[in-house]
Amino acid sequence: MILRTSNRRIRLLLALSLLVFAGMLARAVWLQGVQAGTLGRIASSQHKVTIEIPAGRGTISDRSGEPLAIGEQATTVYADPRQIREPRRVAIAAAKALDLDANKLYERLADRRRHFIYVKRKADPTQAAALERQRLSGLGFYAEELRTYPQRGVAAHVLGFAGIDNRGLDGLERSLDRLLAGRPGSETIVKDPLGRSIDVIATRAERPGKNVVLTLDHRLQAQAEQVLRDTVRDSRAKAGTALVLDPQTGAVLAMATAPGFDLNRFGKASADRRRNRAVTDTYEPGSTFKLVTVSAALSEKLVSPSSRFTLETSIQVADRVIHEHEPRETQQMTVAQILSQSSNVGTITLAQLLGQPRLVDWIGRFGFGKPSGIDAPGESRGILPSYWSGSTIGNVPIGQGIAVTPIQMAAAYAAIANRGILHTPYLVDRVDGARQKRAASRRVVSRTVAAQVMTMLRDVVSAEGGTGALAAVPGYTVAGKTGTAAKPVPGGYSTSKYVASFVGVVPAKRPRLVVLVSIDEPRTAIWGGVVAAPAFSRIAQYGLQQLEVAPDALTHR
Repeated sequence: MILRTSNRRIRLLLALSLLVFAGMLARAVWLQGVQAGTLGRIASSQHKVTIEIPAGRGTISDRSGEPLAIGEQATTVYADPRQIREPRRVAIAAAKALDLDANKLYERLADRRRHFIYVKRKADPTQAAALERQRLSGLGFYAEELRTYPQRGVAAHVLGFAGIDNRGLDGLERSLDRLLAGRPGSETIVKDPLGRSIDVIATRAERPGKNVVLTLDHRLQAQAEQVLRDTVRDSRAKAGTALVLDPQTGAVLAMATAPGFDLNRFGKASADRRRNRAVTDTYEPGSTFKLVTVSAALSEKLVSPSSRFTLETSIQVADRVIHEHEPRETQQMTVAQILSQSSNVGTITLAQLLGQPRLVDWIGRFGFGKPSGIDAPGESRGILPSYWSGSTIGNVPIGQGIAVTPIQMAAAYAAIANRGILHTPYLVDRVDGARQKRAASRRVVSRTVAAQVMTMLRDVVSAEGGTGALAAVPGYTVAGKTGTAAKPVPGGYSTSKYVASFVGVVPAKRPRLVVLVSIDEPRTAIWGGVVAAPAFSRIAQYGLQQLEVAPDALTHR
């Protein structure tokens, strides 16, 4: 009886053993056969990490090769929380080495739900190397590039900036991102059970971005910005814009805005402060726009520079009476005097001879109402009257009821300086050594008309009664025009807010530079000849020295 019971137990145990063995065998077959591929990938992923290696971003330089935007060496530190055995110890070590908050870092390192976290992006390479020498499990390191702007605030509004991932977010950094960014590479690393790298099993080389050379001169750019800062401060103005163009090519040598900001701290600057006013903002130009009206009347052969008109102290246009900017008696003026003395009545008289259709056509010929075509992002097309009432012919010819951008106005004066030929303004000169294709130039006025207008513009600065005497540059002939425009407000125009401007050409005999200065809402004085003309003189004088342009005048009246 005892023997029979014992045998039964042995058989039961054997059956159970066989059942367990069969289950284990089935499980092994399932794992090694059916699930082999999936489990292999899981195991591999626990020991392999693929890291993207960002491509070096192309350098942006000025016309002389001075770097304006470069990449500096940095080290990115990352971690796999699942590989970190002592998160508190690692957090304290990393925080001390990289100037981080140890408590906040510990919370992230202790979260074992994650496979990857950044400890610090683009850390100082010396600090990161000191941390790496501690050989803490779970930490990884790779080289990365930090976008840096060595000139700090110089050309900040033009350059824009790239973010932490080296992607352009504003300005030329954004519009040229496809060229500058390059193509990232990758690196697949095998790690040991402690999370330490033991081998690199696959790499894909990155392709660096292309280098860009601009037309800007960093010295002239810095000077223009300094002059603007001084002028805005001294006049207690809201903001200012300055442009320097080469009229013979359309190259932009300086494009300045005040107030400025430090590109290396772009996150602290508001969107309004970062705006490139030279291309995005519009303003009513006032008397600087009279160049268009006078050029049109001359081109249509309705008048000559010596044609004389008897001009009253005011003029009735439909339901409006328009006065001169300063009281005077009824007098005779030539067309040349109308422009040099900035006569509203005389300019409107010429516009009435032209008539609306021809005036509208000439406004378009000079490039107003459409983008100039400059290779800077965010350009405005300006604002033309949506319809013409009876009084519009009295507003637009003197620069009211029409809004332009600084770059449009500078380009229009450059066309007159360049013997009537308008070049599309541009900022990008070369990409990886290759000169960029330029838009075709076009003739706006004849050589004769351009020469006639240039002579008139010289009188603005040098003749008695001219409004731009403070724009004179010792030793050089200067041609230009002042502008003082009340800012529009609902229901009319402000009596306290103005835009003061001056646009000029130097040397007037053989033009090399066109300089525009526009000051928004000056408070100490409102006149372009008082506020903007002196700033023009300082910028122009510095630019002529940098270009080593010989003086062309011995004295100034």
